[in-house]
Amino acid sequence: MPTSRGFTDNEFRGYDEFQRACVSLLRALQPYQSPGGARIKLPLVTGTHFDDVAAQLEGFARPLWAVGALLQGGSLSEEDVQNVIQPYVRGLANGTDPNHVEYWGPVVLRDQRMVEMEIISFALLAAPDTLYHRQTSEAQKNIAEWLGTINGKDFPVTNWLWFRVMTNLALVKVCGVPYKQLKISMESDLDQMEQFYMDEGWAADGIWNEDGRQADYYSGSFAIQFSQLLYAKMAEDLDPLRCAKFRDRARKFSTSFWRYFDSNGAAIPFGRSLTYRFAFSGFFSAAAYASVPLPAPLDDPGIVKGFLLRHFRWWSDKQDMFNIDGTLTIGFVYPNMYLSEDYNSPQSPYWALKAFLALALPKEDVFWTSTEKAYPQEHTELATVVAPPMHIVCNTGNHHFLLSSGQFCPWPLKATDAKYCKYAYSSHFGFSVPTGNSVMAQIAPDSTLALSKDGGDTWRIPWKASNHGISKTVMYHGDDAVAELPTLTSTWKPWRDADVEVTTVLVPPCRRWPDWHIRVHKITNTGGPENLAISATTGGFAIQGRGATHGEVLPRFSSEEELSAKPEELLLEGTLEANDGALVCSNAGVSGIKSFEVLGQQPLHSRINIQAEVLKPDANTNLMWQRTLIPTLKIEDWEIPKNGSVFLVTGVFAMSQIQPSKKESRGAILETKWKDSPCVLLYREASKQKADYISVQVE
Repeated sequence: MPTSRGFTDNEFRGYDEFQRACVSLLRALQPYQSPGGARIKLPLVTGTHFDDVAAQLEGFARPLWAVGALLQGGSLSEEDVQNVIQPYVRGLANGTDPNHVEYWGPVVLRDQRMVEMEIISFALLAAPDTLYHRQTSEAQKNIAEWLGTINGKDFPVTNWLWFRVMTNLALVKVCGVPYKQLKISMESDLDQMEQFYMDEGWAADGIWNEDGRQADYYSGSFAIQFSQLLYAKMAEDLDPLRCAKFRDRARKFSTSFWRYFDSNGAAIPFGRSLTYRFAFSGFFSAAAYASVPLPAPLDDPGIVKGFLLRHFRWWSDKQDMFNIDGTLTIGFVYPNMYLSEDYNSPQSPYWALKAFLALALPKEDVFWTSTEKAYPQEHTELATVVAPPMHIVCNTGNHHFLLSSGQFCPWPLKATDAKYCKYAYSSHFGFSVPTGNSVMAQIAPDSTLALSKDGGDTWRIPWKASNHGISKTVMYHGDDAVAELPTLTSTWKPWRDADVEVTTVLVPPCRRWPDWHIRVHKITNTGGPENLAISATTGGFAIQGRGATHGEVLPRFSSEEELSAKPEELLLEGTLEANDGALVCSNAGVSGIKSFEVLGQQPLHSRINIQAEVLKPDANTNLMWQRTLIPTLKIEDWEIPKNGSVFLVTGVFAMSQIQPSKKESRGAILETKWKDSPCVLLYREASKQKADYISVQVE
């Protein structure tokens, strides 16, 4: 089994363990450093859209997140400085020398070299004496000139603008370029990025508009918040007002961002570049580094420290993310090229080393001497609206996930609809990416809705939603309103050549039904054929779909009652395909989906023939497990009259664990919870109900 000594055998309890893990990752790269130290090329031959020299520069530069932090922290042994650090000092001189065989080459249009310049600049700012001032005068000149070529180039209007800002900051503060020469350029980039800001501390990765809406980990730990905190730490003497603003935004951002992490340290994977893995926690490291006091519940260094270390502990048993030599792979918890982007070289995953920034603090800093504090359970809510990214973060105690609506990435990104446009993303179940688009097993439709108008030859899943918004609905007991619930609403048009519109309302868990969330889809034929026939498939969460003992095929339950018939000493494993829903039980928990009969008299609702199926998608589609099953509901030849609508109302059931009680076994608890599914009323005035129900109105 692949391992990384120093990381996978690490308890991550404090500074020493954290530093040991960081150094172990750097040591694993040493066999692949070039003779001059300027390039690192892992023994893999996967390609990227940029040239291989830039990819090898990426291999050199990305470890500098750790190198710069370790040097600034000042607690490395002399042996580690000589053996681990010095090759990077030498490589920086050689890579920027036009006459050296390992020269990185000039910067061209929208070049990957621009990305790596920010990392080099951070290291220069963090450890100027070692990386710059002790270089020869010729090397210093080459470094400054090479970095300076970033100016005057066309840049994507995304987080990339930070690369130029940080590079120019290093040119000013380390390389001696007069600030007045670069101030206008820096201010222009910073002002342009002000257009990214939304609210509550959040920024989009670019301008949030109808041409694209992305607010993912690039908005936080991967780039924007992280770079803002670096700037606030390193540029306060040059730009105090803006630095104060960035600190304030970090404080606001922290009040919702911590909710994306579960109490076991797992983050909810969402968006692109997930191969950066533990960079998820980079915000906590950067906030500590910049000495930004955060509001409750993060108003204690020990609480922030807990978020950082728990996240690393979660990753420490994910041994399959390593090659057998201890280097990181492209993938998530295991190697996965279906997940990758075309800008992922074998060296790309080392962006993850951003999360080690807290090592730049001295070992005696209050962050490291504070006692690690537990996850702030008292602040945890069942459903929390995070308005800027259009998320509702849910934490039931049995499952930690988010509902999402309205985001989409406009670039030709691999699996873009899977990474941004599914209805739900889970820190436990992850999500799936497609291997193709010919059959449903390739599409892997967890947490989404797939539609076809040609009998299943081709399928469409949500991508470019419009009319996205946050609203509220009400849970009733009879005529009495007993709870108000937030909802997410969006509209999507599957085809340009067919007048079909899908409006979706997502309802999070509530106290009455904590293990369910609801999806209501209104599918309208806005003016097409008299009777448009479509097919539909919708899925719950993908789940580990093999037996825990031998990896065997899971048995089938013949009925719901069989769930509680299992002896308690046996692991609850099996699948169920019932009339109204599908359920999968494995050592990873439980995942299911049900079709709900809509209560009340709905003039626009037509009865449909729904088939429940436990779908076996292609292997390696899911981020968390190589072999999964997806509980799904299928509809074929669903006729929608011209200018009419049909409704699909489903409940998604998920638990990462089931704790038995003194009175009931796991199976009995599961049977009770599965049978006790939510009641949904679309038009409340149409029917008087005496039981508990949730009223959902779809415009």
